[in-house]
Amino acid sequence: MFAISLGDDGAELRPLEPWQAEEFLAHMDRGREFVGEHIALPDFVADLDSARSFLRSYAEKAANDAGRIYGIWTGGTLVGGVLFRTMDVEYGTAEAGCWLEPAGAGKGLITRACRVIIDWAVEERGIHRVEWHASSKNEPSIAVARRLGMTREGVLRENYPHRGTRSDTELWAVLAPEWRAARAAAKAQARPEPS
Repeated sequence: MFAISLGDDGAELRPLEPWQAEEFLAHMDRGREFVGEHIALPDFVADLDSARSFLRSYAEKAANDAGRIYGIWTGGTLVGGVLFRTMDVEYGTAEAGCWLEPAGAGKGLITRACRVIIDWAVEERGIHRVEWHASSKNEPSIAVARRLGMTREGVLRENYPHRGTRSDTELWAVLAPEWRAARAAAKAQARPEPS
């Protein structure tokens, strides 16, 4: 299995597969309330069978080129992940998402991991538009969308029923030309100036 370094801190991005259901469940148990504050993932991953079923659904999506899921490990421990909840290669669209347990928060892991998967989607799979859906109350997720150079396109009012409350969803997106331009600008800034 491959692992992609997410920086000098030893964090890694790897595929998250059905055989890792036990580790995935333990991770979800550690972060259940934190992760579940804004998304339903912990509600779907309640026991080993549901963890395995969830990961199997993404293995099937990957086999059908309709989605992907990756875990983020620090110090050998799964602390979060990123995914393409949906991916339509024919139409060139994908919806990215994320989750993180408290031990991984505040380290830029999601932003770094999303840069890797969006680069892959745009450059390798020909995705033209990557969307990001976030609860209007989920400030860390909205901050990630901003750091990724996404544009806020609108708000879906009270569209998401979550744990007995309806919340607004902000829709953010980045287009392939915008992504490439921002990446080129970042690389140009990182180059040392000639002396």
